[in-house]
Amino acid sequence: MGFLSPIFVIFFFLGVKVHCQYETYQWDEDYDQEPDDDYQTGFPFHQNVDYGVPFHQYTLGCVSECFCPTNFPSSMYCDNRKLKAIPNIPMHIQQLYLQFNEIEAVTANSFINATYLKEINLSYNKIKSQKIDSGVFAKLPNLLQLHLEHNNLEEFPFPLPKSLERLLLGYNEISKLQTNAMDGLVNLTMLDLCYNHLHDSLLKDKIFAKMEKLMQLNLCNNRLESMPPGLPSSLMYLSLENNSISSIPEKYFDKLPKLHALRLSHNKLQDIPYNIFNLPNLVELSVGHNKLKQAFYIPRNLEHLYLQNNEIEKMNLTVMCPSIDPLHHHHLTYIRVDQNKLKEPISSYIFFCFPHIHTIYYGEQRSTNGQTIQLKTQVFRRFQDDDDESEDHDDPDNAHESPEQEGAEGHFDPHYYANQE
Repeated sequence: MGFLSPIFVIFFFLGVKVHCQYETYQWDEDYDQEPDDDYQTGFPFHQNVDYGVPFHQYTLGCVSECFCPTNFPSSMYCDNRKLKAIPNIPMHIQQLYLQFNEIEAVTANSFINATYLKEINLSYNKIKSQKIDSGVFAKLPNLLQLHLEHNNLEEFPFPLPKSLERLLLGYNEISKLQTNAMDGLVNLTMLDLCYNHLHDSLLKDKIFAKMEKLMQLNLCNNRLESMPPGLPSSLMYLSLENNSISSIPEKYFDKLPKLHALRLSHNKLQDIPYNIFNLPNLVELSVGHNKLKQAFYIPRNLEHLYLQNNEIEKMNLTVMCPSIDPLHHHHLTYIRVDQNKLKEPISSYIFFCFPHIHTIYYGEQRSTNGQTIQLKTQVFRRFQDDDDESEDHDDPDNAHESPEQEGAEGHFDPHYYANQE
């Protein structure tokens, strides 16, 4: 018995040790019986995988000058805070909103850690070109969208990251452009340069030609006197209003088969080739406020045509519609022809050429002595209810409230600058 007692004691302590190890592993290391109340399910691991940002970086928080919503942890709102400088951006931020401030400079130190940024909005500030640190945007490899509209830029910003898809530079004073400034923007789909000081000499080297993904180009309200050369075949929306363009080369649009909307109002167009707009995908065409004296060929897919404020005396339907194909109807639905010099309404033959047309807005016409006249049919609108059609020729109040409401030129990107007539 004296020999067995020590052995019994040894086995007893070994059993206690093993039991304690099991208990500790089972409850203290594997499970948390009372989860932390501060834990938020809005930060799941899968969300961070999608953004490519390590989970622990969300603990960096937000800078004191700005607001970072808990349900959008990758966004930082610093707009409308009278900021004069850009704060240091935390590493995890992807959307940065700094619009409506008093920022004058863009410094590299502010973005030294912000390598995950995808969108920057610096619109409505006081930024000048010489106060943008060289390469500050080019060092952001994930940047997709950059807003710099409504600033004091004199030059096109350069260099920019290859990743950029949308660049908005409207309402600046840009009159200088480096020759290779756009060469690397191969992924750009939308470029807005409206309301600047661009002139023909800046575009002569076909600076847009290498943008093989560009779909929308806004060049309205500049100082152009001719059509921009070398546009990419990918282009779908082209805005050239409020320039001084007087002519269009005869085969200019041959390399733009995807063009969907074209705006050339408020220019100096006079004589243009009758089939210049014969584009297979053109749906909207605006050439109002020019000096056109006659109509032109209407492409089959065109739906909205704006011809107001020109010098047209007669709408020649033989030119507009040389032949009728009952199997392939024209799609034209709306024409605006007010403030021309028409003496009579368009011939009813127009409804054979364009069977889908429902509104012709005549408005007021100008007489030879400069005074305005009203045609007998001020507004024509054809209603269609199921299979029955009825015509209303004499009641503009019921037929058509206004050209803006019925055929508003609103098919462009929301960032596009519409004419304020």
